Amino acid sequence: MKTYRFTDSQIMGILKQAEAGMPAPELCREHGISI
Repeated sequence: MKTYRFTDSQIMGILKQAEAGMPAPELCREHGISI
């Protein structure tokens, strides 16, 4: 079974930040992810 790095609630928080207008590069740096 695959393990995930982020919980569902963390993903929802990241998406809410993106919807609020936070730039994608800043989100990536803050959460340690890449696109």
